Amino acid sequence: MDTAPAKSVVSIVDAPRQRLLAHLAMLLFAALIAGSFTGGAVAVPYLAPAPLNAIRFVMASLLMGAAAFGVARHPLALPRAPWRFGITGFLMAVYFVSMFIALTVTQPVATSAVFTLIPLMTAGIAFFLVGQRSGTLALFSLLLAGLGSIWVIFRGDIGAALAFDVGQGELIYLVGCFAYAFYTPLLRKFSRGEPSLVASFWTLTASAIWITGYGLPEILAVDWLNLPRVVWWVLVYLAVGPTAICFFLIQYATHHLPAAKVIAYGYLTPAFVILFEGLAGHGWVSLSVGSGALVTVLGLALLAGLRTDRN
Repeated sequence: MDTAPAKSVVSIVDAPRQRLLAHLAMLLFAALIAGSFTGGAVAVPYLAPAPLNAIRFVMASLLMGAAAFGVARHPLALPRAPWRFGITGFLMAVYFVSMFIALTVTQPVATSAVFTLIPLMTAGIAFFLVGQRSGTLALFSLLLAGLGSIWVIFRGDIGAALAFDVGQGELIYLVGCFAYAFYTPLLRKFSRGEPSLVASFWTLTASAIWITGYGLPEILAVDWLNLPRVVWWVLVYLAVGPTAICFFLIQYATHHLPAAKVIAYGYLTPAFVILFEGLAGHGWVSLSVGSGALVTVLGLALLAGLRTDRN
């Protein structure tokens, strides 16, 4: 008779700790994602977006499968309602292919700024899909950070903003960001209680299938044995960091934080990209553009401090 109350106490004690771990997971997520913009820009001159992402997702799927079914010893079986992973995998395929297409025609900082518009999109989509309400202050912080990212997208140029001078790369990537905005709330809506590692494996596998089918002619035309060594280093990083690890991090965080707050950690991406680009010797952004990135960070700080953790 004492078992149920004990479980309730444990869940109450563990809940704040789980939320803290979810916040830390998304902080790491933002840093790893930022690295993909800088690393991806290095690889795209040598490898087209479809082959690059196809091999990346195949590698990541194998890595996640080894972790889920080998290390964690979860049983390998076809999941219930596998169409769920077909949908989430398709959304991820659209997002990542559009991202690397955009990197062929625009700068990593501008592309990462578009990424920071996703939380505002996610807040609206999550409301309609799973009934999550972000609250007035949360929406204000999303709007504040969104304005900062728009400032970065227009390169700190008021004239360009008034003329709506958006580059082709930013527009292409915006399509992918809409797909990503659907992805996070769908994780919760589609969940059947699978462990995060298992759900990540099936999503990665579905994404690999979609991208391979889309880019098969380009994939077959690549001279894989003669790619520069730097491309393989980038592929390993992309497969391990921004793909396998980030898929697990977002799967974990989604079950402990509202969708808008999970994806709001993307607000840190431009700041990390600015730092990585500068350290890599690619140049530092202007003070005006940097101030826009700072506004997005302030928006995240405001959102992270709000008591909006409702399931």
